[in-house]
Amino acid sequence: MGFSKEQLLARLKELQIDFSQYEHPTVLTVEAQAKYVGDKGGGLSKNLFLKDKKSRFYIVSALADTKVDMKVLSQRLGLGKGGIRMAPEEALGEILQVPLGCVTPFALVNESARHVSLLLDKGFQSQEHCFFHPLSNDMSIALNACDLDKFLKSIGRYPSYVDLEANPTVGKDQPPDLASFVPSGSTIQPDQPDKAAPLQDPTENSVPVNKSVAATGKAAKPHTSRQNSSAQNSKDKSVNPVHQPSVFSDAGLFVEEILNKTSALLLSEITEDAVKENGVNLGTVVAENIRKRLNSDLESIATMFKNTAYTQGFHAGAHRNL
Repeated sequence: MGFSKEQLLARLKELQIDFSQYEHPTVLTVEAQAKYVGDKGGGLSKNLFLKDKKSRFYIVSALADTKVDMKVLSQRLGLGKGGIRMAPEEALGEILQVPLGCVTPFALVNESARHVSLLLDKGFQSQEHCFFHPLSNDMSIALNACDLDKFLKSIGRYPSYVDLEANPTVGKDQPPDLASFVPSGSTIQPDQPDKAAPLQDPTENSVPVNKSVAATGKAAKPHTSRQNSSAQNSKDKSVNPVHQPSVFSDAGLFVEEILNKTSALLLSEITEDAVKENGVNLGTVVAENIRKRLNSDLESIATMFKNTAYTQGFHAGAHRNL
């Protein structure tokens, strides 16, 4: 069972977070919410629950009037133009553990949402206070960005605010500026060996045999019959285990991917607010944050690199034995 509204409110009080709460009928949209709290001042928030092709999830929390272009956001995350979409309704209950219309940064308090990435609108920081649902859409609570930060830090999340309306160039010399927000904790299978798509442009297909092959450490026995050999040859052609360059099969691209992620994260950490807040200690703070945020990410892609190398070796050996 996930946190209830009452438990969340109790947690905020324990943290001595200053907030105001407003009960109202159940609402499903920001427009409907505005009818009840729109006259209270501050900014209303719209909260999007998104999913990419690798089944990694994101909460994008923005001011109601902030324009969020999904195609631009997908490119900035390094997922290509169409790499992100609205998450299915069933994922709300399974991952965020909230019903429809209740997406909120506060849902990250649930353990099931530990791998969900959070992107916060930098516009929140200029508001006196902002409104969010406290896991239930029959109430809105108002608090300022600093207090939201306090809550997020209490559950082990480092809050990051971004310009969601920006449209920076993404290319070979300009890595995706939001790439560090792509979740790394969830299990991700590497792409098929014949797919030369880098991590910035993932596909829906993965190699399901990697895990079983790596787990058993056994190679499949070669087929002896003509029919089975023919079928296997046909399968090999469709898989095409030729060593084509990809992030998880080319050492150079693999290192480049690590550098891209590190540089993108470094740029996201060095903000004007961070400089003002930390002063001469900025270097130490940034280094620690990068270490925390990159640790699981690098471990994940290193594992995929290892699994891909193992799989390609297995395919090459099996193909040679035919």
